[in-house]
Amino acid sequence: MASVKANPVFAPPLGRGRKRSGVSTRQNGVAFLFLAPWVCGILVLTLGPILASLYLSLTNYDLFTAPVWAGLANYQRLFFEDARYYQALKVTFTYVALSVPLKLAFALGVALVLNRGLSGLGFYRSVYYLPSLLGGSVAIAIMWRQLFAYDGIVNEFLLQFGIDGPSWISNPVYALYTLVTLSIWQFGSPMVIFLAGLKQIPQELYDAAAVDGAGPWRKFLNVTLPLLTPIIFFNFVMQLINSFQAFTPSFIISNGTGGPADSTLFYTLYLYEQGFTNFQMGYASAMAWVLVAIIGTTTGLAFMSARYWVHYGDESR
Repeated sequence: MASVKANPVFAPPLGRGRKRSGVSTRQNGVAFLFLAPWVCGILVLTLGPILASLYLSLTNYDLFTAPVWAGLANYQRLFFEDARYYQALKVTFTYVALSVPLKLAFALGVALVLNRGLSGLGFYRSVYYLPSLLGGSVAIAIMWRQLFAYDGIVNEFLLQFGIDGPSWISNPVYALYTLVTLSIWQFGSPMVIFLAGLKQIPQELYDAAAVDGAGPWRKFLNVTLPLLTPIIFFNFVMQLINSFQAFTPSFIISNGTGGPADSTLFYTLYLYEQGFTNFQMGYASAMAWVLVAIIGTTTGLAFMSARYWVHYGDESR
């Protein structure tokens, strides 16, 4: 019976295997060395504060003494005892419901105009994008407050037509709408993304629609809008998340009070007030976690609805 011998060709030399193992270990070590700052950053600056805020939301903590365990008392106070919290929710949801669709509609309209082959497109694109870079700054919020004051430029303009405008900022009926207007004015970022999406739509589709007798409105409804739905969805999710986190305009225009009559009391402003004015950091942490849940739920609902109205080019029908 013939004996079976191991093929020496497939047996790597012992010395070469150790050498390759050493090279692989050194390469992994270098990779871990470069990853170390990022890992340390996410552990110390992100994951650590997240876990700390979760613990603090279950305590009574005033920043000066040690936290005292309180269980779910902060959440119970939020949902059943704090009427001003519900006012902050009402103001925030109203702001989100108005500012997000209006900003997207305005951005899409401007993108459609710029996509018509205007000369100097780069200049107009930069001019329209500029408010998005400056819109969240303190200086722009102060400028907005001066514009809509009783003796501001807006009322000076209305006075030319014999209209005595109100004090938009100090009137609780109009104060929130001035913040919505400021948000719409920051339409540059979604506009640039819409413009990039419009550039990707093949001209052949418009030519085919024209042959079938479609006018501009039918082309927009049957060609532009369906092919642009992935861009609309992306912009919608981004603006939805940003709107829930809006803080600076309300803080500057209301002088940090959310006034007049809590008409501009954003959720984030009320959270800041509880944490850094009233020194109720445990309560503010509970508010932060509820805000995370609200943003996660609304974003999840947006993704669930996407299957019914977002159309991708590579999907099978």
